Amino acid sequence: MITSLQEDKLEEAADILTSACASGQVRGAVLYVRSQTMVFTRSFGDTPSVDVAFLLGSISKPVVIAALMTLYDQGRFGLGDPVKKYLPEFTGGFRDRVTIRHLLTHVSGLPDQLPENAHLRQGHAPLSEFVSGAFRVPLEFEPGTRYGYSSMAILLAAEIAQRISGVEIKQLVTEAVLQPLGMSHSAMGMGHLEAAQTMPCQVEKAAIESGGGAPGSQHWDWNSAYWRTLGSPWGGVQASAADVGRFLDAFLNPQGTIFKPEVARLMIRNHNPEGVTPRGLGFDVGRAALCRNGSDGAFGHTGSTGTIAWADPKQDRVCVVLTTLPAGALPLHPRQLASDCISD
Repeated sequence: MITSLQEDKLEEAADILTSACASGQVRGAVLYVRSQTMVFTRSFGDTPSVDVAFLLGSISKPVVIAALMTLYDQGRFGLGDPVKKYLPEFTGGFRDRVTIRHLLTHVSGLPDQLPENAHLRQGHAPLSEFVSGAFRVPLEFEPGTRYGYSSMAILLAAEIAQRISGVEIKQLVTEAVLQPLGMSHSAMGMGHLEAAQTMPCQVEKAAIESGGGAPGSQHWDWNSAYWRTLGSPWGGVQASAADVGRFLDAFLNPQGTIFKPEVARLMIRNHNPEGVTPRGLGFDVGRAALCRNGSDGAFGHTGSTGTIAWADPKQDRVCVVLTTLPAGALPLHPRQLASDCISD
């Protein structure tokens, strides 16, 4: 059972989000917590319902990688396989040494975004043009030698999933992950969601790669029809807080719903060598990764759109904080303050 202290911490977290919304700092938020048998969820500000879908930003990455790992579960690729085995266009120099594991753990040498990112988005480019750019872009370091967070690595992992399965990544994510887990208020891109079922971001303080609120960027920023429909593998999943909680629980307490429990456990353990930032397969992992008092087994992810989600096996606890305020807007973001309350 949850203790009275934990009840106090839940209310403290809720008060943080209430105040942030009342001041106008945050337009909307949802808090979801599952701790042992207790479930707590509440919406704040302009959020119409706890079931509204927020643009997850980079929390999308482990969702997409989970879809890829259903193919691993079927024996259709190995983590040590070279990327060029499935993407022959990705070859030459250090590219020949990049493995699928390198892509999933951010040690491939690929940059986070392409130099032509803004140009592609301004022109409403399809994902295939981003993929072509990722084939050509120079690597920033020798694969496996250091950590370099890379959205383009996740894009190529998604491209591998498409080529192995013969299914578009949005459909694969839906059929392999969202539907089996009962994530009915979620989609990669818009999917079945109506605009009224989604929460717009506060784009005036958005990340530079999404326009940063610059004049003219409203045609390709986080709230644009182009971006919401595109469903980028590195940031284009929209989901409710409870659905994100269901996703994390599939790894915290794996039941074999989307793949064998050992595959779930493989995704949430560190794969990087000592001295390199710890990463699971698509997940951030480790004590200091996300929550202030998390255990060594904690895992999760954050999103630049203003989201955070983590699970801790030691406490049997899941925490999801979805907000409309971009992550870089404040040094002490309300999502982190609320999250820290839940981890205490």
